[in-house]
Amino acid sequence: MAERGAHLTTTAAPAEDRPSVFEVLAQDSLMSAVKPALLHAVKILATSNPARYGVLWRRFDEIYAILDVLLQHHFLSRTSASFSENFYGLKRVGEDSTHAAHLGLRRRQHWRSLFLLALLPYLHTKLEKILARQRDEDDFSIRLPQSFMQKLYRAFLAAYPFVCMAWDGWVFCQQLLYVFGKTRTHSPLLWLAGVKLSYLTANDIRSLDLKPSGPAMLHSFLELSREISALGLCSGWWCGCVSVKQPLDWSVFPAVPGPGDITLTHQSLPALQESAHQ
Repeated sequence: MAERGAHLTTTAAPAEDRPSVFEVLAQDSLMSAVKPALLHAVKILATSNPARYGVLWRRFDEIYAILDVLLQHHFLSRTSASFSENFYGLKRVGEDSTHAAHLGLRRRQHWRSLFLLALLPYLHTKLEKILARQRDEDDFSIRLPQSFMQKLYRAFLAAYPFVCMAWDGWVFCQQLLYVFGKTRTHSPLLWLAGVKLSYLTANDIRSLDLKPSGPAMLHSFLELSREISALGLCSGWWCGCVSVKQPLDWSVFPAVPGPGDITLTHQSLPALQESAHQ
């Protein structure tokens, strides 16, 4: 039901097939909300039963990357869009904007999009963890004479924050140009993939509905993915408030007063004295 409601935004679309900035940013935030929700659920399972579910916590990045590759590959092949783009009624098009969505992307655009959608975020996550661990080791290690490769590695550690800052600046400028209609893509990743976003047409939706959905197990997995995505949208803010790395702060809950915390008033004192004499 959620994916059907997402297509309602396209019914009153203008003649121009260029999505609004709110739609493209909403589909960008969809997958970023799903991963923290799944990570929190896996943490709860691993805490309750480490012997059975501990491997899910230790290998979460790899398991999530494999599932993400399979999911994105399926949607790129069958709908010419990523999972989140299809959720919001969008598709990826190249130079030929009339290309039917159910035919999938062209081979080069498909593999570029798959790498940038699923594999690049995984590599970025692993690189962040390696660099964070290396910084912690450098803080508590003894500085010895370094080889050329070690000096080069330390130079990369020093330059990495500036590379991230340059990338964020590129993304911001791209989005700003998209708002003013100066570019057809809101993200450098779409530009690198050689595609742009467009609305699904009525013919596209009709063709996708008529296309076979595949095996029953695959259909169940896709339905589960849609429900998890809808849940991630609702619980994304909560996962941001409660960190998966820290326990709950019980100080925010009111404490139950103990025997020594009861304050005697002049109304309660005579009753206590009478009970003591009895």
